[in-house]
Amino acid sequence: MDEELDRTLDAVGPRLKHLRLRRGITLTDLAEETGISASTLSRLEAGLRRPTLEQLLPLARAYGVTLDELVGAPPTGDPRINLRPIACSDGSVILPLTRRPGGIQAYKFVLPPGADDREPDLRTHEGYDWVYVLNGTLRLVLGEHNLILKPGEAAEFDTRTPHWFGATSSGPVEYLSLIGKQGERVHVRAAPKPGQSE
Repeated sequence: MDEELDRTLDAVGPRLKHLRLRRGITLTDLAEETGISASTLSRLEAGLRRPTLEQLLPLARAYGVTLDELVGAPPTGDPRINLRPIACSDGSVILPLTRRPGGIQAYKFVLPPGADDREPDLRTHEGYDWVYVLNGTLRLVLGEHNLILKPGEAAEFDTRTPHWFGATSSGPVEYLSLIGKQGERVHVRAAPKPGQSE
């Protein structure tokens, strides 16, 4: 597994250079567009430095590709399904984790850094949502509440409550979201049922 990861990461540099040359832009132009210094971009392309998520997000946005396409990641999960990430125009990436009709649907979201003073665009819809933060800081506006969730923290709510998700200026955020139909909630078992051993 580590060898496969090394091969994938080692191939990122040449892929970055190919994408830049295909677009016909200079390192300086790309530096202005992404906020990453030209010297860092040069080291990434030469394979002298491995990219971080904070570097890959603006590069994926600049090239109009998903993170998986940018790094040439091998397919994950059931190869018969091979769910593909969805790149959004705002720079966020949505990875569906389930594909079945009905029931609770699972997604992984990756949001680019945001502005702390951004005015949220609150939405409502039928359903119930359970959110768990993997990395970064998630800003969740839920009705009149402005919540800041850190890695390992979770929230659950009725999606008829006006809500909005965003990253803070501290960096990108990754979180899982389980979305069920109205009245369907995630069941958390805090203790074993009577007669079951731990």
